[in-house]
Amino acid sequence: MRCSEIIQILEKYYPEEYACSWDHVGIQAGRLEKEITRVFVALDVTKKVIKEAVAKDADMVITHHPLLFKPIYSINNADPRGAKLIALLQHDICCYSAHTNYDILGMADLAAGMLGLKEMEPVEPSEIGGDPAVGIGRVGALPFPRSLESCAELVKETFGLPSVTVYGTLLETISRAAIVPGSGRSMIDEAKAAGAQVLITGDIGHHEGLDAMAEGLAVIDAGHYGLEKIFVSDMTRFLSRNVPDIVVFGEETAFPYHII
Repeated sequence: MRCSEIIQILEKYYPEEYACSWDHVGIQAGRLEKEITRVFVALDVTKKVIKEAVAKDADMVITHHPLLFKPIYSINNADPRGAKLIALLQHDICCYSAHTNYDILGMADLAAGMLGLKEMEPVEPSEIGGDPAVGIGRVGALPFPRSLESCAELVKETFGLPSVTVYGTLLETISRAAIVPGSGRSMIDEAKAAGAQVLITGDIGHHEGLDAMAEGLAVIDAGHYGLEKIFVSDMTRFLSRNVPDIVVFGEETAFPYHII
């Protein structure tokens, strides 16, 4: 199956037009007519990922985060992005990303479902397509009320995390939660407006955490990687189900940082 045909299948379920206006999803490098038999799925295009893809004879790498997020005006191996592009092209490996379009149409429901949220709705509805059921993040009722501390333990257990950072009163009872995988520092007002008592997300800074608390919203910062790593297993299942003629490999979970 050609690279372009795999892209057509991906975009049937995760159309590029659902991506945020600032995002850069889709094909990042490679030949659209290339025959694809082996695909490597990862969260980011790192040197380690490219090395593993080469070792597995992968023809294509599919990631969540785009390699080309900002303009690049010179491709050379002195620049990290340039070095990655050179390596991909040298080994004739196509590279594709599904980012905020996947967030809106896949990851939000997946993450909320893992926590057992009920009666879900988007934290911020998408302006594309006119479907009120899709958008950034999900907010809904927990299966039963529990303390903020218990919510934090649930997030750690559900997503396999070594730790989380909590802003709020640990004994506060939580019945309605919002989850925004990735960076949700800009979603505090939206989560509060949606009636959430806690926002579960990543990339919360000191001041954002304090501001959320001042507005009566608790925050559980599970890390950007901590919540979004579910992309790898979900996309691997998606490809195995929808493109059965190819071999699919998923990157093993490996936190890109150390907690000491």
